[in-house]
Amino acid sequence: MSLPLLVFSLLTLFSLASSSLASPPMAETLEIKPQIINPRLPKSLSSSKRFEGSSNLVKLKYHMGPVLSSSPIKVYIIWYGLWAPQQQLLIKDFLHSISPPSSAPASASTAVATVAEWWKTVALYPDQTNANVSRNLLIAGEYSDHKYSHGNHLTRLSMQQVISNAVKTAPFPVDHRNGIYLILSSVDVTVQDFCRAVCGFHYFTFPSVVGATLPYAWIGNSGKQCPDVCAYPFAVPAYMAGGGTSALRPPNADVGVDGMISVIAHELAELSTNPLINAWYAGEDPTAPTEIGDLCEGVYGSGGGGGYMGQVMRDQQGRTFNLYGNSGRKFLVQWVWSPILKACSGPNALD
Repeated sequence: MSLPLLVFSLLTLFSLASSSLASPPMAETLEIKPQIINPRLPKSLSSSKRFEGSSNLVKLKYHMGPVLSSSPIKVYIIWYGLWAPQQQLLIKDFLHSISPPSSAPASASTAVATVAEWWKTVALYPDQTNANVSRNLLIAGEYSDHKYSHGNHLTRLSMQQVISNAVKTAPFPVDHRNGIYLILSSVDVTVQDFCRAVCGFHYFTFPSVVGATLPYAWIGNSGKQCPDVCAYPFAVPAYMAGGGTSALRPPNADVGVDGMISVIAHELAELSTNPLINAWYAGEDPTAPTEIGDLCEGVYGSGGGGGYMGQVMRDQQGRTFNLYGNSGRKFLVQWVWSPILKACSGPNALD
């Protein structure tokens, strides 16, 4: 999870959002030879050494807590606010793509850079019984809180009350064994520290509020609230105009939701490997852990770090991506830290 101080230093540097929102296209066939590009970050965003793709100085440690090893990981989605069906479909397509497909399409043999292959790095992390994070994820339930049960502004405490409302009114069970709760706030919902210090975070609920300790994550649609914070690289702020930095085209034509996808991936990877903030992280302070997504923020392909995203793909329509979903849909998702390579890793690596 990215706690406020940590996320402020990471996500605000490399996540820039756009104010345009459009409906994503339907899933499409895989391209055999997409163009390979290696965009450079603007100089003002590339000075920190923390974004290098590998380091012998990183001391990621296991602190004896659980990981999400029960299979499948059950995700309960709370759609907070008003969501277009096509936006929901895009996010659900990504979540469905985490599990290996039961039968891959014929064209998939040419594309190893899939979301399921990306998740294999997350699944390398074990607990003290040597049980690894599950490779399978299931959307176990959805709940639409379209009446804004706690208003159009959420705090960290009221967010837990949103979960409490969902489990107490029975659309969701209290699944503390292998359930995680994903709150996704719509573009018109403001959230404590959103855009200023965080684009998303994960934590666990308090029994005094929800009745149980349940791992959860929140991610907001930043499409209209902070185009200079939470959906990089699909937009650049106005002060960079004319400086040689241009926005990349999002793979599904929705800057806000395409920007959310990488943040969702980031938080799910960390939630799975550190659900109670006592498993896998670097640093000695559990209130500000550096987790497997934080270590690779801004790295999307080979050569990433030192001011570069790394080598990613561009399709015939000029849309930028690095992973394919099970349905052939395209996504741009940051890499995560591999405990084997001791470096950032992703299936679109060219070496």
